[in-house]
Amino acid sequence: MSIKKIILFASGAGSNVENIVRYFADNPLVAISVVLTNNKNAKVIERCNKLKVNALYFNKHAFTGSTCVLELIKEMNPDLIVLAGFLWKIPEDIVAAFPNKIINIHPALLPKYGGKGMYGMHVHQAVKAQEEVETGITIHYVNDKYDEGAVINQVATTITLEDSAATIAKKVQELERQHFPKTIERLLFPEKGN
Repeated sequence: MSIKKIILFASGAGSNVENIVRYFADNPLVAISVVLTNNKNAKVIERCNKLKVNALYFNKHAFTGSTCVLELIKEMNPDLIVLAGFLWKIPEDIVAAFPNKIINIHPALLPKYGGKGMYGMHVHQAVKAQEEVETGITIHYVNDKYDEGAVINQVATTITLEDSAATIAKKVQELERQHFPKTIERLLFPEKGN
C-alpha cells in the first residue's frame, strides 16, 4: 500500500496540527508532507519545529496573486489537504485542481454560524448569544464559498445557559481533538471502514 501524503494549512497556534501529527506519528502509511501557514508569527511554526515537521510560510501574493502555492502543492501531490485553523479563503484555482481533496473543520454545526468572519471565538460568542442548546464541529469539503462544501462529518455537544463562550470553546476543541484525525483517517483509508 502506498504512503498517503497530507498537507496541512494553519494560521494560528496549531493545536489541531499537533493533534493530527501526533495521531499519525506511528502510522507508516501516512506522511505529513508540510504545514503551510499564512502567518509568519504563527505559533504553529514553533510546534512544527518541536514535532520535526516541515513548515513553510507564504504571503498573500504567493497564494492569490500567483500560482506559487498551487505549484508547490501540485509538486507534492497530496492525497489530502487539511485546513486546520486556516483563515483565508482557498483560491478557486487550488479548489479546482484538487476536487474533493481539500477539507476543513468548522467549530459549529453548519450551516449555522458559518461564513466570512465566523471563526474561533467569534463562532462561540455567537452561539452563546443565541442561547443555543447544542453546538459542535463540522468537517466538510472545501469549495469556492466559505463553509459551504459538502459535509463529511458532524458531531454535536450539548451546551447550557451556564456555559460561557470559553467553556463552549473547550467542549468544541475536545470534539475536534477526538474526531478530526479519525475522520481524516477514514478519508485516506475508506476500505478500512473504521
